[in-house]
Amino acid sequence: MSERESSTPMRHSIVKAKLRRNEPALITTLHYIDPTLFEMTSLLGFDAIWMDLEHHAYSVETAANLMRAARVGVSDIVARPAKGEFMRMARLLEAGAQGIMYPRCESAAEAAEVVRWAKFAPLGERGVDGANADAPYCSAPMKEYLQKANEETFVVVQIESPRALGEVEAIAAVPGVDVLMIGPADLSVLSGVPFEFDHPSMLAARQRVAAAAKNAGIHWGSTSPNAAHSRTLMELGARFICHGADILLVKSGLEQIQEQYSALGFTFDNRLRPVAAPETTRG
Repeated sequence: MSERESSTPMRHSIVKAKLRRNEPALITTLHYIDPTLFEMTSLLGFDAIWMDLEHHAYSVETAANLMRAARVGVSDIVARPAKGEFMRMARLLEAGAQGIMYPRCESAAEAAEVVRWAKFAPLGERGVDGANADAPYCSAPMKEYLQKANEETFVVVQIESPRALGEVEAIAAVPGVDVLMIGPADLSVLSGVPFEFDHPSMLAARQRVAAAAKNAGIHWGSTSPNAAHSRTLMELGARFICHGADILLVKSGLEQIQEQYSALGFTFDNRLRPVAAPETTRG
């Protein structure tokens, strides 16, 4: 390989590197579309930023600008499109996402379709361009780029329904799937025990996903509300841990201000207090 080729500034995945070493990776979520948040979080050194385009309405163009801000630092971008949005998924990878989190996967056939769109041949059939941030900008030797993109892109498949849980062993065995991720909110709702995350059926689901990942030689993970819960997941072998979200951090901080200043006699017309709910786990 020439000096120019070896110095091509292709991004490597922190998450995938840590998973290869069986080390835990911590992923945090940013919902607000201020590039400053992405820049700051990435500069702080989080392993990855979860960009959720399944439940939030911003465009791929906006997502690309947020990824651009994150490139100032070190964090991977894990982008979640909606179910079946394979063309959008491909564009998110072109924009520079290192990982795809695919929601509501129901079968091994669907997981194989995700891999097909996420990987270049011979591992898949992802379309080749090279003119965007992931190449970057026609600067990488294409053979090296195709190889490195396949090596560094990771695929997270979410297990979020009883049907998916019933197929989890087959899903885990699909070549190219790197991580099984339980979506506890949706799984609990569809299992008839909404937000009862300690229900025996939910604990059994966690055990089954952990066993399926271990048997297939891949990793698994979940969302986690706190460090103690994360320790429990890690003791079961989880290495892909998703914790925290900007909206929750801002809300909690504002509530702390109100609590402190209420003691001084300040009053607040808090319209959220009547509907406040206990801490929950995202799906």
